[in-house]
Amino acid sequence: MIEASTGVANREITPKLGYAATMLLAALWMVPFLWMLVAAFNPHTYGGTGMASLVPSYLPTLGNFAEAWASADFPRYGLNTAIISFGILAVQIVTITLAGYAFARIDFPGRTLCFYLFLLQLMLAPVVLIVPNLATIARLGLYDSLLGVMAPYFASAFGTFLMRQAFLAIPRELEDAALIDGASVWQRIGFIYLPLAKPSLIAFSIVSVTSHWNEFLWPLMVINSPDLRPLTVGLASFTRGAEGAQAWGVIAAGTLMVSAPLLIAFALFQRAFVNSFVSSGIK
Repeated sequence: MIEASTGVANREITPKLGYAATMLLAALWMVPFLWMLVAAFNPHTYGGTGMASLVPSYLPTLGNFAEAWASADFPRYGLNTAIISFGILAVQIVTITLAGYAFARIDFPGRTLCFYLFLLQLMLAPVVLIVPNLATIARLGLYDSLLGVMAPYFASAFGTFLMRQAFLAIPRELEDAALIDGASVWQRIGFIYLPLAKPSLIAFSIVSVTSHWNEFLWPLMVINSPDLRPLTVGLASFTRGAEGAQAWGVIAAGTLMVSAPLLIAFALFQRAFVNSFVSSGIK
């Protein structure tokens, strides 16, 4: 009886410890964001002991946001970032859908080997490909252009793998029935596979847009013109020029403006985000 009661107690305590550890990690993760939020509304923008506090002791002001908005072309940076992120996603949806369907449903010699070779891309760190990608972009005449930033990401091994797994989970009888009714391959993909693979498609879209919205190194290597900078590169230039990088309140306000679109999107569509990841099986 003692051993049984001990086992029950352990089963009750273990989840609570897990929740407590999760809450602690979440609190630690929130500290930089909380500081940024407090500093962005702080009227004392040039340092001092008050800038290190996580508890506001002042009347909030929007002056830092006004100064940051006037100091950099954030609307242009935001437009460039949106063009890059959603332009990449639009092409990726086409390529990963067709590649996923080919690897899932079309029988051809060496299909499995080609698929594993395709997945080798997942094992390569993006930094390793910067030099060859940059040389290719220069030879194609796409250097210092938004298309040059977008081009290397038009194909995605992760997206192809995700769509292949989603298509394999769809009963083949549905496609056979559509084939009997005379549906073409494009109709079968558009009216059968894509609607049933919607959770995986949404999950990939979230991952793709988030990663390319926050990307810094590759756009920095490709873009020279100030009017073509995305938000990350524009923010880096802005922070270097913000009164010798000492105007912490202005820098925090600019950083908050850059991260605000993703934060607002997550707050508005949190349930859809979580459901898409759960349904697609992404951990």
